[in-house]
Amino acid sequence: MRKLLVIGIGAGNPDHMTVQAINGLNRADVLFIPDKGAKKNDLADLRRQICDRFVINPKSRRVEFEVPVRAEPTSSYRATVDDWHEAIAEIYESLIRDELAEDGCGALLIWGDPSLYDSALRILERVRLRDNVGFEIEVIPGITAIQALAAAHATALNRIGDSILVTTGRRLAEEGLPANAGSAVVMLDGKCAFNTLADKDVFIQWGAYLGTADEIVISGRLGDVGAEIERVREDARRKKGWIMDTYLLRKPE
Repeated sequence: MRKLLVIGIGAGNPDHMTVQAINGLNRADVLFIPDKGAKKNDLADLRRQICDRFVINPKSRRVEFEVPVRAEPTSSYRATVDDWHEAIAEIYESLIRDELAEDGCGALLIWGDPSLYDSALRILERVRLRDNVGFEIEVIPGITAIQALAAAHATALNRIGDSILVTTGRRLAEEGLPANAGSAVVMLDGKCAFNTLADKDVFIQWGAYLGTADEIVISGRLGDVGAEIERVREDARRKKGWIMDTYLLRKPE
């Protein structure tokens, strides 16, 4: 049966690659490289660099594929994402069917970790449920942006006896910080939702392009650095064409 390795490649630094991930790349007959267009060509380039550096299997080959752009959310965010995932599932199905032999092994290189705010596993489950092509999945974990953020700020994510919330910018803007969350990690925030918080004494530790040569980190009281983070973030996004960032919010003790 075909096998698909879903490999976490870290938060942006090739040095994040684990021995298990490197071994996985070298087990694969086919390495699938997603291309998200010219504005995000750096993301595909990083995957190519990882393959150039770590793959020594002479029989492996690379197959690049275009990832469809997600439509802007309309009345239903979930419906928009569902349509986008369905389009990607069709691509995954054709790649597995057409590029892998019946007993072949392929690898998807996933930014960060496949199990944290990435949809590859959910999309592959859609493909499996269609039952048009048989395959099995093996997941190889990777270093997440959350780990890279904590390392960049030399901080522990948790305080003793305190809870940690992992959420999105959209939910932070809608719901604020829950009363029982002493610390919150916010991902997928394209609109600087931290500036919607009423409590400006919250401490923020923010990072972009974590683990890479372009890494930017800012920390401080939200009321003091919130506007600076928004300005720096927009400047970086405009210069580079894309941005990946995350941040930790912590209520005063």
